[in-house]
Amino acid sequence: MSDMNATVSETKTGFHVAGYEKIEYDFTFIDGVFNVENSNLADCYRRWGRVLAVTDQNIYNMYGKQMEKYFRHYGLELQIHKTKIGEKAKSIPTFLIGGGLVTDVAGFACAAYRRNTNFIRVPTTVIGLIDASVSIKVAVNYGNYKNRLGAYHAPIHTFLDFTFLRTLPTAQIRNGFAELIKISSCSHLNTFNLLDQYCEYLIDSAFGRSDGASREVRLAADAINREGIHEMLKLETPNLHEIGLDRVIAYGHTWSPLHELIPETPLRHGHAISIDMAYSATLANLRGILNDEEHRRLLNLFSRAGLSMDHHQFDEETLEKGTAAIMKTRDGKLRAAVPSPLGSCVFLNDVKKDEMDRALRRHKEIMRDYPRNGEGIEAFVDASDTGYTESNSNEAHAVELAAKKAGSLNAGIHGANGHAHANGVQKVDNLEGLNGADQGLTNGSKVFTNGAKA
Repeated sequence: MSDMNATVSETKTGFHVAGYEKIEYDFTFIDGVFNVENSNLADCYRRWGRVLAVTDQNIYNMYGKQMEKYFRHYGLELQIHKTKIGEKAKSIPTFLIGGGLVTDVAGFACAAYRRNTNFIRVPTTVIGLIDASVSIKVAVNYGNYKNRLGAYHAPIHTFLDFTFLRTLPTAQIRNGFAELIKISSCSHLNTFNLLDQYCEYLIDSAFGRSDGASREVRLAADAINREGIHEMLKLETPNLHEIGLDRVIAYGHTWSPLHELIPETPLRHGHAISIDMAYSATLANLRGILNDEEHRRLLNLFSRAGLSMDHHQFDEETLEKGTAAIMKTRDGKLRAAVPSPLGSCVFLNDVKKDEMDRALRRHKEIMRDYPRNGEGIEAFVDASDTGYTESNSNEAHAVELAAKKAGSLNAGIHGANGHAHANGVQKVDNLEGLNGADQGLTNGSKVFTNGAKA
């Protein structure tokens, strides 16, 4: 939500306008946002007496009845718009409940409708909870490029309910894990250490929210999520409108905006940025600004998480086209964020084509040491995150077929590269206590080997 203060004054040749916009919005950690005992969400709508909810079909199927009961309990008229959104149909289709795609697209619609429509976000995926709903950016894709049409439009409120992760497919947990690697490897070493220590347990237990998850993993997950979101906010808040183009959180987002949509069946966002991050780390290692030990530690974490580090269409042509495209949006500079060392970040601007290509060849050589030649597990979008409205019937049919194909691609994980209980999140003050000793847990790297569990 924003307030504008502006003045106008006459000059010798015309007029001068000066305006200052105050932007403020809140985040609330809450378990059970649709529990009738929690009035937080309903309180936001009392002055209007009605609610328009935009949600995806999957979320409605799981939580629609609970949502209807909740607003009925508080005497609020509810209208629900059910949509199906996938990356290749992430175009324009209030209260937004769903993953990052839903909050992005419907948020952009709110920015465009009457130029400024208030909205509230209730993200339901890991990416939505810790990344897409943290900034004020909303956007849709245009052509083969991600987020080319968009706006900066702050919500009134964002409710962070991590209990939604109980019903989230493991593939989507893994997908969001990449965003936490992104922010921690470049800005918050303590969080990276926790991800490294608890990697497999976090993914298998839906970040400590599944039945039977240990208290230790839950506490580690709460610490990771809270600190990850806080770090994102600290980095984003001074630069809400992205006037500054050297952005730490752009690690993994230099070549991935193009590459993510190149495959016939698109890569999941987390896998696309993981490929970008892994390659960028190899580039940094080749330059001598990320040492061998930290380079391998980072690659090993991607592998243990089952995230992609390479793809057969991530090639020299993609690097060249992706570089040209991103430099147009970064004022003529590459501004490629890379960890140096882990937990901090530098930006590369002077990378020539021959150096990029040499790093790519080296990266693909390294990938031979990893399961599936660095290919991720369930790397392609499928029916859990792809759907299309009837108005796009031709494209819908084509991409629904691609989504079905992705099911077989995702199932063939052994193929060659490219073919295949406090309320809310607890604040943990003493991270030193999370040492893996509770309930016999040990460092995941001692239990699993380079993602071989999958």
